[in-house]
Amino acid sequence: MSTSYSSESNSGSARVQQASAVGPSDDRSLGELVASATSDISTLMRKELALAKVEIKQEAVNAGKGAAGFGAAAFTGLLALIFLSIALAYGIGNLLGDHTGLGFLVVGLLYLIVAGIAALVGKKSLKKVGPPEKTIETLKDDVAFAKHPTSNS
Repeated sequence: MSTSYSSESNSGSARVQQASAVGPSDDRSLGELVASATSDISTLMRKELALAKVEIKQEAVNAGKGAAGFGAAAFTGLLALIFLSIALAYGIGNLLGDHTGLGFLVVGLLYLIVAGIAALVGKKSLKKVGPPEKTIETLKDDVAFAKHPTSNS
């Protein structure tokens, strides 16, 4: 343990600061060093877990938005199928002289366009879903450090 002194210019009093640093002049016992390493590893794991939770939560939000987009596309696609089916039925019926089926055909095509847009939005949202890259990177760094704790990488 090293001790350093600093004086405060306003009050004129001395302040004692103690800093612990592992080095060649460290007087801590093996048990203290193991306890310190265990504590550091525990803190590191808690921070890695917190980072993973944040990243996974964001990915779940993106996946939810994508799923909602596909759900909207499926619903509007079903409506389009219903309207197109009705329009086709009226259209075939109107070949004999009435034009009411043309209105149903236009509405059905409009719903089909909405379904296509919703599907594209859902696809775009799902492309954002991926692995927790920051967590993977920091875990790789942790493993590299654990293998070679004295290197400056």
